[in-house]
Amino acid sequence: MYYVYVLRSLKDGRLYKGLTQNVEKRLNQHNQGENRSTKGFTPWELVLTKSFDSREKARYYEKYLKSGSGREFLKEIL
Repeated sequence: MYYVYVLRSLKDGRLYKGLTQNVEKRLNQHNQGENRSTKGFTPWELVLTKSFDSREKARYYEKYLKSGSGREFLKEIL
């Protein structure tokens, strides 16, 4: 199972979108500063997850969330 997740920085409210097979482990990695792109904005909270049965489908959805229309969609639902 693959998961697309969205995190929100408790520091400044920015969103981070990603893909993983283990959401809890990945969230811990972000909060421990193991990811260079999110390190300066810890702590992070999980605000959205969606599961997929294939990596390809999950990657497609992740790319959508990172697009302009995907960002607008997230703005509406969060």
